[in-house]
Amino acid sequence: MAAAPDSAVRADAARTPRPDRPRTALLAGATGLIGHALLPLLHASPHYQHVHVLLRRAATEIAGVRADARSSFHTVNFAHLPTALPAVDDVYIALGTTIKAAGSEAAFRRVDSDFVVDTARAARAAGATRLAVVSALGASAASRVFYNRVKGEMQDGVAQLGFEAVVIAQPSLLIGDRAALGQPTRAGEVWATRVLAPVMWMVPRSVQPIQARTVAAAMLAATLAGVAGVRVLSSAQMQSGAAR
Repeated sequence: MAAAPDSAVRADAARTPRPDRPRTALLAGATGLIGHALLPLLHASPHYQHVHVLLRRAATEIAGVRADARSSFHTVNFAHLPTALPAVDDVYIALGTTIKAAGSEAAFRRVDSDFVVDTARAARAAGATRLAVVSALGASAASRVFYNRVKGEMQDGVAQLGFEAVVIAQPSLLIGDRAALGQPTRAGEVWATRVLAPVMWMVPRSVQPIQARTVAAAMLAATLAGVAGVRVLSSAQMQSGAAR
């Protein structure tokens, strides 16, 4: 599956009409695949005058973005977020782990549900009216699959926080260079990119592996569109560019 060039992704994300005033964004999860792709898009977007980045570990540069007049990095403990976050308009949350990396189902739930909902709640208290969050294909609070059930519970949790607009991205298997981010590779992703590539045209778009930067661009465009209510972006929609 051919990857869209970065320039095309950035141009696609910028097609949304310019808002009446520049906004301020908050990003949590900038060191993961999607967050790492999303940060440069937010930083370069004419729609945002400033981007606040929440990090678990201090950093001076992420994805080519340094703390400057347009971006601020804040080191936080997601288990004990500050009582007051910077004033923001839009919040993007790309936090996530795996059960293997977390060490237990309880630890996984803490990161992929509790930390996400708590961050969204804190951003809402800081003035955010629009939220975009990364979930997963098949997410449902009623699912018998633990992973999907946790993602579904997270979705239900953020939808109840009073945001004017909520964008929930449900990507299929993600494609991206985890090694470059210092993350361990995932067997499923390696299998998808190496084994499925020759026959990808036979795989339904709804379950095709998807580039992290495609998800990031779709989240940005859908959030800037400002459609009221809860909007779910399927992997197929994001693949086709129909997520705006």
